[in-house]
Amino acid sequence: MPIHRVYFVPGMFGFGRLAGYDYFSHVRAALEARFDAAGIAAAFEDVPAPPTSSLRLRSRVLASTVARSAGDDDGPIHLIGHSTGGLDLRLLLSPASRLELDGETLRWVRRVKSAVSLNAPHYGTPLASYFTTAAGTRMLYALSLFTFVSLSLGEPSLAVLSRLLAGIGSVDRLFGGDVRLFRRLTAGVLRFVDEDGRNDIVDFLGLIRHDQGGVIQIMPEAMDLFNAAVGDHDGVRYACVVSAAPAPSTLRFVRGMRSPYHVFTGTVFSTLYQFSSQRPDVYHYAEPDPDQLAILGAGIPGPLSDKLNDGIVPTLSMLWGKLLWAGEGDHLDVLGHFHDDQKPRLHADWLSSGSGFSRVRFAALMDALARFLLER
Repeated sequence: MPIHRVYFVPGMFGFGRLAGYDYFSHVRAALEARFDAAGIAAAFEDVPAPPTSSLRLRSRVLASTVARSAGDDDGPIHLIGHSTGGLDLRLLLSPASRLELDGETLRWVRRVKSAVSLNAPHYGTPLASYFTTAAGTRMLYALSLFTFVSLSLGEPSLAVLSRLLAGIGSVDRLFGGDVRLFRRLTAGVLRFVDEDGRNDIVDFLGLIRHDQGGVIQIMPEAMDLFNAAVGDHDGVRYACVVSAAPAPSTLRFVRGMRSPYHVFTGTVFSTLYQFSSQRPDVYHYAEPDPDQLAILGAGIPGPLSDKLNDGIVPTLSMLWGKLLWAGEGDHLDVLGHFHDDQKPRLHADWLSSGSGFSRVRFAALMDALARFLLER
């Protein structure tokens, strides 16, 4: 029986493996277990997509990565893209795309059976407009920095948080105009990372500072053109996973803050949520079909609206293809980065949203994803 090959494509400010940390570790482990239980051999690989580069460049990296490792057999290929990674899949697979790649590099495309997007901005996100500003650029940079710290240390210690707060003073100061403050913050936090990992992280953060072509391209105005030009591949099954975080409120915020670190990241999340809820006047999101409405209604409490989002991407912007799962969760909960409510703790939350995401929700999401990948 041919081996199924599954490729994970990170999104904006995401990565595959970096400085010994694995962004998709929980998704990989969950899918490995489910493929094993089904008696299906599978190989999993991360795509080293540049974090904030243009969708075209990211898609070229995806194509080259799969071409190098997919082999020459007829085994099925599955592409899973988180956030902007979901757009990379669509652009690469579209018959109308012109990526200046030779036929050999794209020969494997005929073997692609499924393309799944997790919380992808198919219709854009208003947050992208903020990320193009000076303050927004530093916010993007800081989010990446916090990701590395959380993945390496779990919930950062009070020593790390104290260094953060001592160097910042307030979130407003961090995302204001003091570049020197930001440099001090970075240097202080990276002291807690080993030297080899520190160099990898500094290089990665340099990519974010010097190339942000992809940020502009996920604005709702730009995605309107993207959707007009990029069509689906007839031989590929498209599907999506969507979530919505609860709107930040004072009561929920206070109840959900388990430590000073969560107070800080909860404040950051609240800022992101507010920008993401500013729906565009002209460029609209998807209109769910009846099947999607049923799944959305069962998984997300309250009425649907264009304001719902996961802190990064509007919920109705995530719809593309078959809807596999919908529920309460933030942008990284769906990858398994959430506050673990069981012991021993296998998961760590780096951005406090108050979503209440749990192992039960994550398992249900992974069950739905595995079923779709294993369909014949």
